[in-house]
Amino acid sequence: MANPSPTTHPRWVRTWHWTNALAIVIMVTSGWKIFDASPLFDWYFPNTITLGGWLGGALQWHFAAMWLLVINFSLYAIRSAVGGRLYRTLSKGLVSGLRADVPLLLKGRLEHTHPLHYNAIQKLAYLGVLALIVLVILSGLVLWKSVQFGTLRELLGGYEAARWIHFGAMTGIVAFVAIHLAMVALVPRSLLTMVGVSTTTRGQ
Repeated sequence: MANPSPTTHPRWVRTWHWTNALAIVIMVTSGWKIFDASPLFDWYFPNTITLGGWLGGALQWHFAAMWLLVINFSLYAIRSAVGGRLYRTLSKGLVSGLRADVPLLLKGRLEHTHPLHYNAIQKLAYLGVLALIVLVILSGLVLWKSVQFGTLRELLGGYEAARWIHFGAMTGIVAFVAIHLAMVALVPRSLLTMVGVSTTTRGQ
């Protein structure tokens, strides 16, 4: 009989999560090196936090991780849509949940009692980062093959606009990761569920 109250995320979700984390780390750090070759602002990312060593090397890392991200994200989207996980875990009850949880958040009383059950703020954050991943992929396609994806380029407002969108989406993803890591530090059992360790025998 299946366990009616799972204590860890499904294996396929854990695999997707860590593969996605690897792809994003590689894409962000190599992307910072690419940014330094043609910066949007009058500053640069330090070499110590970039990947690739030089522009050519950074591009190779970036393109390799791009395919990893696209394939991994596509498999997640298909599996989640077919199985209904995306609706059950992130969309169901979101609007009504926000009405209840936003006031609690503003009062500093928002709770996270079970690492597998998301409150409305978490649901919104996860949906937001999924949207940012879609945006970073679409804008990245324009930067990679601007002529071939001409229609998409125009929909995004042109090549230069796509650069800003790509950088903005990346910045949003980095901000999400920073907040996510802070929350994991505050609620360590959420990490256990993502590495397949049951929390039933640990303090809640």
